[in-house]
Amino acid sequence: MKTLGIVKETKNKWERRVPLNPSAVKKLIQKGFEVIVQPSDIRIYKDEEYISVGAKLSEDLSRCDFIIGVKEIPIDEIIPGKPHLFFSHTIKGQDYNMPLLQKFLDTKSSLLDYELIKDSKGRRLVFFGKYAGNAGMVDTLYGLGQRLKQHHGLDTPFLKIKQSHQYESVQDAIEHLKIIGKEIEENGLPKEITPLNIFLLGYGHAATGCQEILAALPIVEILPDKLAEHSQNYENNKIYLSVFKEEHLVERKDSGEFSLQDYFENNSAYKSRLEQYLPYCSVYMNAIYWTPECPVFLPKSVLEKMQGQNPKLIIIGDISCDINGSVQATAKCTAPNNPVFIFNAKTGEITYGFIGEGFADMAVDNLPCEFSKEASDYFSKSLMPFMEKMLLNDHSKPVAESNLPVEIKKACIAHRGKLQPEYKYLRKYLATKNTKDR
Repeated sequence: MKTLGIVKETKNKWERRVPLNPSAVKKLIQKGFEVIVQPSDIRIYKDEEYISVGAKLSEDLSRCDFIIGVKEIPIDEIIPGKPHLFFSHTIKGQDYNMPLLQKFLDTKSSLLDYELIKDSKGRRLVFFGKYAGNAGMVDTLYGLGQRLKQHHGLDTPFLKIKQSHQYESVQDAIEHLKIIGKEIEENGLPKEITPLNIFLLGYGHAATGCQEILAALPIVEILPDKLAEHSQNYENNKIYLSVFKEEHLVERKDSGEFSLQDYFENNSAYKSRLEQYLPYCSVYMNAIYWTPECPVFLPKSVLEKMQGQNPKLIIIGDISCDINGSVQATAKCTAPNNPVFIFNAKTGEITYGFIGEGFADMAVDNLPCEFSKEASDYFSKSLMPFMEKMLLNDHSKPVAESNLPVEIKKACIAHRGKLQPEYKYLRKYLATKNTKDR
């Protein structure tokens, strides 16, 4: 009988999500698997709910055949020689998690990552993304209201919006926003901030979550290339949304013709063209996938220049939350109870709260935990089709020779202490980290 271990989440007190809910665990047990769950005081599903479906509670997962969690498992809790599945945040060579990856190599363990479970068209199959968009959009609108009041002295309906974790559910947040949306339609917004233009970068799961929230408000969509014209002809009781795709964000450095496929294959051949649109941006929502090879869309140099020109930009909602990534104001991440800081582009200084010179930045790095139950149930449902084969697999065999589904094979970063062929590029990041630490 194969045994699954589910770790408790320890990244912070807000991380209440689970990779499998009790209903899913019950199905695995009914199929003959054993499930051991580490006890947790903060998990959205209580220990008793797992016990009631037949799971066992134990801090010790060492006898488990397969270990799963949501966020990074602490380095000293990696069980040598065992396969582990979680969001590792290592595939971009993230400096802060290279010691974690090195631990897998040193202990001859296996690392699989949810982020890499994709179909033949590269679409992610196991994800929380929509809920990141839901929570990130709500928190950014909350931050918008607070920034306008506390720094600019403006009262707006946005001031009534709560933080995501204060709503019972996504639907609860949407219903509240519908009331606020009607108020905006009836009374309008202050002339100091109209037209209120929201820029949404991306069109994937996170961006879909953003749009689900925005649909509760009086939204009118404007094409990016129509923003200049629109700035002279607008209504103060509407909110304007512009969705930015790659064709709006980048152009070839050699002035050649834009090609989406070419951009995906040759990120470094392109540069950002977003700056021309930024004078019209009130709220900047970053929900697009980014790697260090891609252009920086909102660099510190541009923010510094904007800061000296009484900018229209009020708040940045960085859902992707790549530290020092495509939004260079995001120099650190925030927590759900304190989601916003002010980034002074001239000095690089960060001040928590809503008052100060610079730009407000919402940078919560685990947004879906704010809607923990809904996010966990959705995630559990999407993960279950793969669980039985992962548990039954002989993980002592090379990945290529295993019975794992092809989607899971491609999600294996390291197997028994060795980087898989697709991820050998991470050696350079490991080497850089090791050099820094000497």
